Amino acid sequence: MKVSLYVLTMFLGVVLAVHLAMNGKVGAVMGNPRVANAVFWCIGAVTAIAIGLTGWRSGALGPLSQVSPVLLTGGALGACLVFAIAWLIPQVGAGPVMITLLAGQILGGLLMSHYGWLGSPVQPVTPMKLLGVAIMIAGVVIATFRK
Repeated sequence: MKVSLYVLTMFLGVVLAVHLAMNGKVGAVMGNPRVANAVFWCIGAVTAIAIGLTGWRSGALGPLSQVSPVLLTGGALGACLVFAIAWLIPQVGAGPVMITLLAGQILGGLLMSHYGWLGSPVQPVTPMKLLGVAIMIAGVVIATFRK
């Protein structure tokens, strides 16, 4: 069953790459990546509300008072993240942005898992994992190198 979850995750990575490239293209066509990002987030907000309503039950927002306000800044962080990526794609290309973004995600994921941040199960960084990261970063350099 775990294999299917990894396949789904890989598919979502493809969807994310396409989504971010679409946002970048809209920003380039409009000549204003900030406005394009705002349009995308408005559409996303409406979609998120529609999805949320499908699981709505009485008292659904009750536990919100227990959530740290710092965690709620994740929405703003996401908007800034998508804007930055959408701005970068027309500057350097979807491939280099996605490859480098993936490297950052892997480094961030290793740190989160190593320290158990945000409820992640603790999985210590090992020399083998560090070797894998080094190889991946070398791959990023090779894959994004321009003559």
